[in-house]
Amino acid sequence: MIIETQEFRNLKTKQAKEILSLLLEINMPFNILCSLNGINFNPALPEHISSAFKEVIIFTLANYTLESSYIENEKLIFEAGFGEENFGSVVSVPVENIIQITEGETPLFINIAATLPKPQKPKNPFAMNPRNKKFIDE
Repeated sequence: MIIETQEFRNLKTKQAKEILSLLLEINMPFNILCSLNGINFNPALPEHISSAFKEVIIFTLANYTLESSYIENEKLIFEAGFGEENFGSVVSVPVENIIQITEGETPLFINIAATLPKPQKPKNPFAMNPRNKKFIDE
């Protein structure tokens, strides 16, 4: 299927970055639904907060969170508060992990490829060629 190809993933990542850039440029609040895998929190969230997360998480970027947002190295980065104590953390979301971008209830972007497992790169590039299997001890 085309959604499993790297070319399609690259296209969807590019589209997501362009939409995010526009929303950030015009300072428009929005939501992102994304795969939790690969998201970084700095500082790390306390266990009682992070343990409540599921495989998919939604972030609302508005007010200070929106103002602190920027895109760098294929990641959307923003500051956010979590839990009752509003624990502050800088969140780094790989753009390729974004499943959906919405403005209010209106979907602006959907990336079904973000829900698929990422292709695994072989540990040894030499192993990519089937004729080299005779030289590799597994």
